[in-house]
Amino acid sequence: MTESLLDIQNLRVSIPTERGMLNAVRGVDLRIGRGETLCLVGESGCGKSLTATAVMGLLPRHARITCDRFDLMGEDLTARREAKLSRLRGREVTMIFQDPTSALNPTLTVGRQLTEAVRRSEGLSRAAAEDRAVEMLERVGISNPGARLAQYPHGFSGGQRQRIMIASALMERPRLLIADEPTTALDVTIQAQILRLLKELQGELGLSLLLITHDLGVVAAMASDVAVMYAGRIAERAAARDLFQQPRHPYTQGLLAAIPVPGVTPRGAPLSAIPGRVPELIGEMPGCAFRERCARATPACDRDPLPRPGRGGGFVECVHATEAAR
Repeated sequence: MTESLLDIQNLRVSIPTERGMLNAVRGVDLRIGRGETLCLVGESGCGKSLTATAVMGLLPRHARITCDRFDLMGEDLTARREAKLSRLRGREVTMIFQDPTSALNPTLTVGRQLTEAVRRSEGLSRAAAEDRAVEMLERVGISNPGARLAQYPHGFSGGQRQRIMIASALMERPRLLIADEPTTALDVTIQAQILRLLKELQGELGLSLLLITHDLGVVAAMASDVAVMYAGRIAERAAARDLFQQPRHPYTQGLLAAIPVPGVTPRGAPLSAIPGRVPELIGEMPGCAFRERCARATPACDRDPLPRPGRGGGFVECVHATEAAR
């Protein structure tokens, strides 16, 4: 088993609303080893981004977070989590946010945005910080990086801004990189370039990667392990190859069935779809959250499902997992 860089058990995130407590993340376990790529997938609203921001310690102030275990880089952060995370954030774990257009400040030069944090955390001089920024911009494929430090974000294309976000995330040379939908707003060609870049940088720098996406094509290209999230919980976790070859949870099967297969799915044929909608997460939700949409649901699904072990340390939360696999 590889060395664990992130090990979280029973992570819960709740947000008070006018209608009651929104239990957005409901007992998530996450473990990422050195050099691994874990893809966190699922429909919009299932809690992927909130899980990532909880790992980074960037949740809104009114959000409530609890967990039984929170180890990052071998350090126990369960107690005094926010204070300890602020020390490790940027230097050990960092994040690429979903939309580079809103993540970059339009009133500040790219050079200042790249160097500000590293000058504060490492005490580098301006010249040394700019030298590192030039190195990182060059590494992510920005041409003439020295001159472009003085430019503002509007002078770059969408793909270039995403590359700048990657460079910014790597300025303090972290060991764990969280990428939240890093290719969502990009066209297909630029998406492929960004994914290839992330894979190259991971190999060069020995990064561990938590990649959040709803695109199973991205998962197939990038993941060593996959965690399928539904209604604030991990429904299934498996090695990427096992998940695509033999998905065990009915929800995972529904997601894969909705993908057209070249040469197999007839042109113009209706695609498979999962009926119903994701449940609201206000208040408690006993039993399997997917049962209202599942063709295999039985009265046994009204009880909380216990994780059933799978190959390679994976698991599935479904009382009908064996039947689903067949």
